[in-house]
Amino acid sequence: MTASSAWPRRFASVDELESFLALPSPALVAEMKAVDGDLVILGVAGKMGPTLARLARNATPSRRVIGVARFSDAAVRQRLDAWGVETIACDLLDREAIAALPDAPNLVFAAGHKFGASGNTPLTWAMNTWVPSVVAERYQASRIVAFSTGNVYPLTRIGSPAPTETSPLGPIGSRRQASLAARALASCTDAELDDLLQDGPLPRLRARLDHLSESQRYEEAARLRDRIEALEKVVERLRRLDRLRRLELCLIAPAVEPGWQKAYFVSGGAIRAIRTLPPGPGARLEIEAGIALCRSAEELDEALTSAQAEDLMLLHGFIRRPPPELAVLPLDAQRIAEHLSGEALTRAA
Repeated sequence: MTASSAWPRRFASVDELESFLALPSPALVAEMKAVDGDLVILGVAGKMGPTLARLARNATPSRRVIGVARFSDAAVRQRLDAWGVETIACDLLDREAIAALPDAPNLVFAAGHKFGASGNTPLTWAMNTWVPSVVAERYQASRIVAFSTGNVYPLTRIGSPAPTETSPLGPIGSRRQASLAARALASCTDAELDDLLQDGPLPRLRARLDHLSESQRYEEAARLRDRIEALEKVVERLRRLDRLRRLELCLIAPAVEPGWQKAYFVSGGAIRAIRTLPPGPGARLEIEAGIALCRSAEELDEALTSAQAEDLMLLHGFIRRPPPELAVLPLDAQRIAEHLSGEALTRAA
């Protein structure tokens, strides 16, 4: 990519934009020259695959760049062929077809099933778990770069630096919801963003929606309504996560050994300790140790990673509707000990 000062002010067509995106920077050319061998891109027919393959081909024209996909859209394959990218039609759910793919010291894994995943769970699991394992086995001697989506990165203000690989990941699950919420936030002030958990820009946006409706600008109102609804869902999720980060509790579940219990000590938005509680007085020592670890742990002041957010939401599910074998207790040694004593009496009876 050229220096930002040389970027065109506008693109006259999609082809012009794609050509610009496929211009390699001098740094990329140097990096690609330092990596020897052919490059295979699995899932090349996806949203980013064609541009990636074309960019790699432009960076090192002498290198074989091989694009692999089902190619249900023949036009994508024709474009790749025109750009000098070798193409192979392959069903990645076929182990033998993967085994027949050409060897290459470099592999980009860009395959996955995202759109329509909620309506086809078996295919989603197969594409996103089984296929990567088969590919990793087939190309175990290769350098593999695996990626799926940029949707895991947090929202940023227009004009501010974009997220990098070191940025904390954002806990927003739906692509469309995240996109609409981002558009709703695009015109926010810094004060509104700082006050997001207390509705932030929502009162202003709702007033704008009323104005558009009264002015009979219904198409604009419909777009803004969808953005407001998406932002409301995101804000509610963030509020729930904020409440979960303040929880202090202990989850008690049966352990493998008869009569023993497993205790999960939670504080500051994380499981701080897992202790196995034996029958009898010895359990009190384990309880005190778990609580001590909670009290000494530092709170999570930084933004949650996606994994931490999903862990908290999973924990919320257990707390909201605990199964019969799970007890949710306050982080209080006496209450936990009393619960264990009651369980022991129940078993004895």
